Amino acid sequence: MKKTTILGLLLVSFLGFSQQKTIDQRVEALLKQMTLEEKIGQLNQYTGNNQATGPITINPNKEAEIKGGLIGSMLNVIGTKYTRQYQELAMQSRLKIPLLFGQDVIHGYKTTFPIPLAEAASWDIEAIELGARIAAVEASASGIHWTFAPMVDISRDPRWGRVMEGAGEDTYLGSKIAFARVKGFQGNLGDVNSVMACVKHFVGYGAAVGGRDYNSVDMSDRMLWETYLPPFKAALDAGAATFMNSFNDLNGVPATGNKFLQRDILKGKWNFQGFVVSDWGSIGEMVNHGNVKDNKEAAQLAITAGSDMDMESNAYRYNLAQLVQEGKVDVALIDDAVKRILRKKFELGLFEDPYKYSNPKREAKELNNPLHRKIARDMAAKSIVLLKNEKQLLPLSKDVKKIAFIGPLVKEHKENMGFWAVELPELDYTKEVVSQWQGLQNKVGKNTQLLYAKGCEIEGNNRDGFAEAVAVANQADVVIVSIGERGNMSGEAKSRSNIHIPGVQEELVQALQATGKPVVVLINAGRPLVFNQTADTAQTILYTWWLGTEAGNAIADVLFGDYNPSGKLPMTFPREEGQLPIYYNHFNTGRPAPNETAFNYVSAYTDLKNSPKFAFGHGLSYTTFNYSDLKLSKNKIKDTETIEVSFQLTNGGKFAGNEVVQLYLRDKVGSVVRPIIELKDFQKVYLNTGETKTIQFTIDKEKLAFYNEKLEWNTEAGDFDLMIGTSSSDIRLKAGFELVK
Repeated sequence: MKKTTILGLLLVSFLGFSQQKTIDQRVEALLKQMTLEEKIGQLNQYTGNNQATGPITINPNKEAEIKGGLIGSMLNVIGTKYTRQYQELAMQSRLKIPLLFGQDVIHGYKTTFPIPLAEAASWDIEAIELGARIAAVEASASGIHWTFAPMVDISRDPRWGRVMEGAGEDTYLGSKIAFARVKGFQGNLGDVNSVMACVKHFVGYGAAVGGRDYNSVDMSDRMLWETYLPPFKAALDAGAATFMNSFNDLNGVPATGNKFLQRDILKGKWNFQGFVVSDWGSIGEMVNHGNVKDNKEAAQLAITAGSDMDMESNAYRYNLAQLVQEGKVDVALIDDAVKRILRKKFELGLFEDPYKYSNPKREAKELNNPLHRKIARDMAAKSIVLLKNEKQLLPLSKDVKKIAFIGPLVKEHKENMGFWAVELPELDYTKEVVSQWQGLQNKVGKNTQLLYAKGCEIEGNNRDGFAEAVAVANQADVVIVSIGERGNMSGEAKSRSNIHIPGVQEELVQALQATGKPVVVLINAGRPLVFNQTADTAQTILYTWWLGTEAGNAIADVLFGDYNPSGKLPMTFPREEGQLPIYYNHFNTGRPAPNETAFNYVSAYTDLKNSPKFAFGHGLSYTTFNYSDLKLSKNKIKDTETIEVSFQLTNGGKFAGNEVVQLYLRDKVGSVVRPIIELKDFQKVYLNTGETKTIQFTIDKEKLAFYNEKLEWNTEAGDFDLMIGTSSSDIRLKAGFELVK
């Protein structure tokens, strides 16, 4: 039995090696047949005629260039009908090299899942992977080979609109989610239900100065390695097929032309075997950065630095051949880029069947799979964060007689999709997206009457609807008010200096509270917003983000207790923009503020508390979780040893539910300053009422190491604080241990 198992493993290993060798041989054989122009064509990506995500380069010769083998990939071509039409053109080229079709499938395809930041609030890694899997199934059924996701940029500044597209501020949580999303998208790469992932944006984009999109980034090498690079490495470890470079410069060098990032780290130290695509037009945009004078110099810098495919700038298409002829670019650089791209086309099986992803029957089946909506509804409920619930107003009783549902977002459909939803041309949002109003209608019984008033618009100062809203509220037993941003107010190019809830919506909340009726506030947004007036006075607040296709049903599930909220904030919520950037795992200073009121000659504001409005990891439940009996197997270890940590978690309330248990560490003294607290592990645990479980964690070298001043990843002897809690600001158990050398 044992010999058979070993032989089987050897056979699988040999077959895998043999298959890879065959692909490499086929790539080399094809490369030898290609002219220089055909090679450069593989490095060229154009947009189709669907939704554009950047400035379009008008090219009337697009079809002729595809037939000529001068285009290797297209984006924004949606549906099997159109991908097949373009692929048929490619099959008329001399070498019949198939096109790659890419698309921004960020949080679902037809079935839209919560925005990625909302999904991160679930802290449910398996559910996040499943959501990416459903997106891959639907996208691949529509002819898509490749998604420009996941975005794994760490961001600590919610003024940056693209926070909605990532996993928030924490490197550990972000790395776990990056790994899961890549696994979800790619599955078994080459399987018709999978798409290639594209990890973006390499690297540092989330640290744009001032939270302004496309802006410069300036950080220490240690911050780069310790905070911003790990999610990319996690995605690579998950097998990511492609990477996308970034719009920003890093320490004065545009990421698109940054050899240190792309060749030294990604393709060198990390041995990445996939290919790198530029962001939309970013090669040509290096001219605007001011470190090249024209597209020709931009093309030279980008290919030398390791950017393999040019998305929509045409810098490679019109300049690389001349650069080779002039001896300014070694053809070996082009060959390397082409081989990386061809290898992925072979791995996807496109040479065997260029139309394997263009099956209209499969498309119709998968885009109308009811299971996908069920999974999206579950993910949406898991993403909702209960910020406040004074006097246990929630969950609502299904026997309540009259509910007033008020606000500018109550009956909206498309807004629930949020930014980066795939806009299918034939999609009727009123039929496909469950509004919040419909969600409540679907939930309540015949004995409950729903009353409605809009109250005000999302933006503007018109208060004419307040009187009607108050009158409706006065008729009800409970008031639910839905406020926030528009769905497209957060996203790419949606940076905002003012992240307060817009318009007079908070005034509407105050007017409704003045009725004396119990009020539940729903806040819909793609980023952490500032809403101090509501936060201070509202009895109950649910942060509902943008939840996608099943938004209304999921919100109703939480409101009425069919799902006990378990979401935790993946980003710190500031009191005011003046605190930004703000994040929980900051360093201490030589003059730390001892409390919220001592401001003289310490690191503090004279007009604002240092603490956030809502801390990283915060999120309430309808039940109460009790932490007790913390035990460490050792209180002194070497870095070759581990500590086993255990404690008792009890559901002491009246509802079954999930608790996200968070483990934090603090290295009290280091050769370089260490954060005051760092997330190092977490578990999402389900407990029935009255149930107790023993929760266990392991502390090992990986959790204790950090980058020192020489950028060496290692541990240092010293004392550590171990903290376990329900958020970064709500630590329930604490112990100490020592690391010795």
